[in-house]
Amino acid sequence: MKLWHSFSKELLLSSKGFYFWIELVMAFIIVFVLMFVVPENFNSRKAEFIYIDPVIEDLFMVGLLEQDEDGVMDSVEMKSGEEVYQVDLIVTESKELYFPKSLDDLIALAETEKPSAAAHIFLDDESNVRYDYYIQGYESEKLQNLYKVIHMENSALMEEELNKVKVEIIGEIVAPLTDRQKLVPPLIVLNGALLGMFVIASYIFLDRSEGIIKAYSVTASKPRTYLLSKVLVLMVVSILSTLMIVIPILGTIPNYFAVLLLLLTSAFFASSIGLIISTYFKSMMEAFGAIYILMIAMMLPSIAYFIPGWQPLWIKFLPTYALIQGFKESITPNGDISYILFASLGYAVIGAALFAFAEFRFKRTLGV
Repeated sequence: MKLWHSFSKELLLSSKGFYFWIELVMAFIIVFVLMFVVPENFNSRKAEFIYIDPVIEDLFMVGLLEQDEDGVMDSVEMKSGEEVYQVDLIVTESKELYFPKSLDDLIALAETEKPSAAAHIFLDDESNVRYDYYIQGYESEKLQNLYKVIHMENSALMEEELNKVKVEIIGEIVAPLTDRQKLVPPLIVLNGALLGMFVIASYIFLDRSEGIIKAYSVTASKPRTYLLSKVLVLMVVSILSTLMIVIPILGTIPNYFAVLLLLLTSAFFASSIGLIISTYFKSMMEAFGAIYILMIAMMLPSIAYFIPGWQPLWIKFLPTYALIQGFKESITPNGDISYILFASLGYAVIGAALFAFAEFRFKRTLGV
């Protein structure tokens, strides 16, 4: 009963303050941008740079021109950095193929433009067709291995063998998510979980400056009740702000049970971190730098989310990596519910440990 009374009081008082509305206003801005600024689908064509030795150029160009949208190769100027390059361009349904005039131009463009693929096709001393790929260094090991083996067999033979493979669809065919919908997981992680870390620390600093914590220390209530009431307020706000984003953009697609489970456990985890931070600094101004750096570090996994080929091992150890992937599974039809349950359990257990440490620090530093 004491917790419920404290939570009800905190919710009422918080709703009259500025910090309560930060997440809700941010959610409104995100929804507005997604619905009226971000296109439903981006241009999905990938840019590839290819230099083919003149001796075998005609051998490849005939087949490539058949895939061009208008069947005509265009000659265009491409500005990259401070240099301007003359390149030929073939546009297919899924790719923009650029053909530099020299190998040096190919290497320069690969370094500055960082395309999805860059290759040099040539004849070796035994008149065999060879391929040199220029990669950026962040490609996954699977992709690098694919480059090594893809040309070991005749492409026509590979296609013939692939056509023999029998594919049987055993599940329900569902429409893929749009590019706009795919933006939702990292955004709700930022607004629903990480922003709560900033907000709860702000609540503590505000209460301290107004003398509320000192007054609370002479009451019969335990520090745990005070801290939990703050966390519960943040959970309520996180749920409201997340639903404001998810419902208009995704409708009935998500597994809302999974979304709420991940949201509650991750909000508890992030709030506990915010509580710990508040015990090491005296004001929001002092803590702002630490919170800002921590939030930036926590959002690094969103880069891996948008660039699947960039998956360094260290980024998987950041807590938000599993959170983004979990939200992705929750909005994906037939998503992996076991992954979501495991991630939620991890956030709940670690969050409980962090909360216990925050309570210990709270008693020690705030005189309660």
